Amino acid sequence: MNSPYPPIYLDNAATTAVRPEVLSKMLPFFTEKAGNPSSIHTAGREARKAVENARRQVAAALGAEAREIYFTAGGSESDNWAIRCAAAETGKKHVITSAVEHHAVLHSCRAMERDGFRITYLPVDENGMVSPADVRRALTDDTALISVMAANNEVGTLEPIQEIGQLAREAGVLFHTDAVQAAGAIPIDVNAWNADLLSLSGHKFHGPKGVGALYIRKGTRIHNLIEGGAQERGLRAGTENVPGVVGMGEALSLAVAELPEYAAHVSALRDRLIQGILSAVPDARLNGHPTLRLPGNAHFSFPGVESESLLMRLDLAGIACSGGSACTSGSLEPSHVLSAMGLSPDLGRSSVRFSLGRDNTAEEIDRVLTVLPPIVADLRSHMRS
Repeated sequence: MNSPYPPIYLDNAATTAVRPEVLSKMLPFFTEKAGNPSSIHTAGREARKAVENARRQVAAALGAEAREIYFTAGGSESDNWAIRCAAAETGKKHVITSAVEHHAVLHSCRAMERDGFRITYLPVDENGMVSPADVRRALTDDTALISVMAANNEVGTLEPIQEIGQLAREAGVLFHTDAVQAAGAIPIDVNAWNADLLSLSGHKFHGPKGVGALYIRKGTRIHNLIEGGAQERGLRAGTENVPGVVGMGEALSLAVAELPEYAAHVSALRDRLIQGILSAVPDARLNGHPTLRLPGNAHFSFPGVESESLLMRLDLAGIACSGGSACTSGSLEPSHVLSAMGLSPDLGRSSVRFSLGRDNTAEEIDRVLTVLPPIVADLRSHMRS
């Protein structure tokens, strides 16, 4: 039975809706402005101009130069390219990462192990945070690259990126950060962070799916992940996704311009949700750092409840959320992030991520706080019976 209430979308960490003003910028490049940006005729030059404008928009959002921005098909491609192709150029064989990275990073590292690299997977504390001291201890003369995410995609913890970047710079080691969840949610400055490589994905900040970017600091040696044509200054072959690139540039520019208002609005709703759940649901456990977390992330474990059952009941009530990363949907294994944080398998399998966005309201949060506690109580009663 469907809910009589309007649907409530609390899965913004998985993807966001394209903003109307972003879509309006994209639409002409599907139709009357459909030129290939590599063509020299008027239509091609018009497309090239739009791509370069988007490049400047992304660069400005990161504190970078336009020539340091390379467009990709998304965050996973950017992560693979950064880690596998930059590390290989150094001639060294050791990479440092964390146990709570997105699978685009972890699986890239596993592939590199098969190619003879040695990978150090740093532990995290109970809040999902990497220790800079552990990074320092892991460094060797053979370390090629450090890759630590800016913000965790499951529990929302903000990592000490600036400190880790400084350690990398002092050691002369490349530093990559997966900023897919951070972009548009917290301020990013590639120079303050000492980032040499940084990954983005357009659909996380109200841009389109299927487009991303990799920041590559000028002077950083990296080879192609995709061979073919001479697009993206010879480093990323394939005709550019012009509508997607235009949409991502516009979406990120808007997100950065509105960041103070966004952060205040969403973090207030997040705190309202967290306090309400902790007050109304016995034994509910907040996962992730209590304060150093993304504005829109509220991740909980509900002991005695299977997350899949809870998600289905919430969906029937018109509330969309998730059990963790959308990229691991369907997995029966507990989250690798929660396991690394020390949660038991049972707690891991009872976890739900609520990820709020710019369009959510206090009324929606109050609706969740009305619906959620009795569902949890009912599911627990069935588990005990």
